Amino acid sequence: MRILVLALRRIAWMPPTLLGLIAIVFTISRIIPADPARVIAGENASPAQVEALRQKFGLDLPLMQQFMRYLRDIVNGDLGISLYSQRPVVEDLLGRLAATFELAIAAMCLAIMIGVPLGVVSALHRNRWLDQVIRLATMAGLAMAAFWLAILLQLFFSMTLGVTPVQGRIDGWGPDQITGFYTIDALINGDGETFGKALRYLILPTATLAIPAAATIVRFTRAGVLNALSSNFVFYQTAMGLPRRTIIWKYILRSAFIGTLTQIGLVFGNLLAGAVVIETVFSWPGLGLFAYNSILQSDYNAIMAFTLFTGSVFIVVNLLIDIAQTLLDPRTR
Repeated sequence: MRILVLALRRIAWMPPTLLGLIAIVFTISRIIPADPARVIAGENASPAQVEALRQKFGLDLPLMQQFMRYLRDIVNGDLGISLYSQRPVVEDLLGRLAATFELAIAAMCLAIMIGVPLGVVSALHRNRWLDQVIRLATMAGLAMAAFWLAILLQLFFSMTLGVTPVQGRIDGWGPDQITGFYTIDALINGDGETFGKALRYLILPTATLAIPAAATIVRFTRAGVLNALSSNFVFYQTAMGLPRRTIIWKYILRSAFIGTLTQIGLVFGNLLAGAVVIETVFSWPGLGLFAYNSILQSDYNAIMAFTLFTGSVFIVVNLLIDIAQTLLDPRTR
């Protein structure tokens, strides 16, 4: 019952949250000193041609009227036409959705696989040399700028060693589309060669996204484990003679992971936001590169659609995380 109430409450807050997000981005996109009609028409266009484009896309209307018209279109399921590609923005988003989710999910899985064990090890060796090394690496992972880390990885693994490609998603044609995830589709089709190619292109952008995410997970896992180690139930289980390994992996880690789970939802949202930089550096044909190009082209409809989509994904992911946290923590039930 509590889970149902939690889900309904979050769903009820979703429209006003997205409305506020849309209002902020809409206002910012309209007050920046850029004229999308001029960008589309080109440098040699006459003032009459530019004005005709402004009227065609409704850019000559007052700001509030443009906003109300945009909200009306969203309610009707219309995210508008891209000012640059002249196609429905929904088509452009769906065409790049799988690439971004493949990258974000791969980075999230890698971050969890690295961050949770290192956080546990760091807490169990508190203030020893191993803990100091892990904490130093964590601070370095959080401090490094994403684009700088991406360039370093490209220089070392692609330019120096030549073991990974520099940019792109795959060499040649991708596998037959089933899920849109190249690695999974290649496995389903039994195409080992295409799987190897897709994996090689996936390694560097995944690692670039996963390193700061793993550093965040290490910090919160370590803090959760340290808090659990000082709990009464750990003292009781130790006094009962349970093996230390059982206490750590069955009880302490479960208790510590509840707090980490909340951060994983926030980390996933950060991965989607960080994909804008990473996909641009690696020319990864996903939503991040789409958003970057849309900003350069002052494609308002595309920018708004990307904002609306990522905001919705962030809310849904955090709702799922809260449900999972409620299921794991008996105190909330």
